Amino acid sequence: MSLTRVLVVEDSLTVRRRLCEVLAADSGIEVVGEAEDGKSGIERCRELRPDVITLDMMLPVMSGLAATEYIMAHCPTPILIVSSSTNRGELFKTYDALAAGALDVLEKPRGDDIDHGWEERLIARVKLVSRIKVITHPRARLGALGQAPSASPGPRAKVAARAFRALALGASTGGPGALVEVLRALPAPFPVPIFIVIHIGEPFGAAFAEWLDGQTTHRVSYARDGEPVPGGSRVLMAPPGRHLVVREGRLQLTSDPERHSCRPSVDVLFESLAREYGAGVMGVLLTGMGRDGGAGLLEIRRAGGPTIAQDEATSVVYGMPREAVLLGAAERVLPLGEIAGAVTGLVPAAGGAR
Repeated sequence: MSLTRVLVVEDSLTVRRRLCEVLAADSGIEVVGEAEDGKSGIERCRELRPDVITLDMMLPVMSGLAATEYIMAHCPTPILIVSSSTNRGELFKTYDALAAGALDVLEKPRGDDIDHGWEERLIARVKLVSRIKVITHPRARLGALGQAPSASPGPRAKVAARAFRALALGASTGGPGALVEVLRALPAPFPVPIFIVIHIGEPFGAAFAEWLDGQTTHRVSYARDGEPVPGGSRVLMAPPGRHLVVREGRLQLTSDPERHSCRPSVDVLFESLAREYGAGVMGVLLTGMGRDGGAGLLEIRRAGGPTIAQDEATSVVYGMPREAVLLGAAERVLPLGEIAGAVTGLVPAAGGAR
């Protein structure tokens, strides 16, 4: 069996040595190179062609974000962000890197990791992301995160009259970029509330809603327990570590058991919306690893609501959408760029400024 070849990009010599030692100790991994700044990381990537890169965000000469953008545009390679950044500005850079094509994020080691839990997580994540086939991902594909106009939705299809009351989106790996693209192409204000679950674990998910709020003209925030379901023109997200449920017109955050090792879970949100709104909810399942969301999307379809899954060609990871297709949960399977137009065709005309 071939070894997983890893390039470690980290400016701290102490951290870099630990990363290399932990990875090299695994019989299935070979550390093929090291770099201490983003520019050297790019050069080593082009030279060595590793299977995966572990990349810090805060680097000298060229930042981890800039390195991610270049690598994904010119020499696409699976990237695992390894970061200790938890303040707002640094978290935003991490989200930018995920939107630009980085696959996952893991916290840096701490001095009190004596139970080897962090080492096991690092090895597992490196092996996991190394198996993902990445594609050229130029920054321009996402409109330079605000520098280019978003695509306008296509013409609305004629549909039977019915009162839609909610739109639900679920995503995981590759989700930050996919959500930005879909939300940018939806009219604002949107006539019904939009609910979102994305898998970004603590502590890295803390400011994601605020970041997403700044990427589009929609108002995005984390849901608050007990809050009444708002009218349109709001995007509500499940916060990290809590399931989001809609029940009797109110938002509920729960610490119920994980579903498919996920909390928040797309299934939990979708199933609650199917119970609450029946045919009045639209479900969209975007790129992501694993099975979460397929069963929930099926519940929405069984309740009479329209359902969409992102297609394989445009998914960073065709795991969650594939599960939905296999279950018969997806009424339509569409490229990412067509999803917003299809959704817009099902709701009343909307427009206006934020």
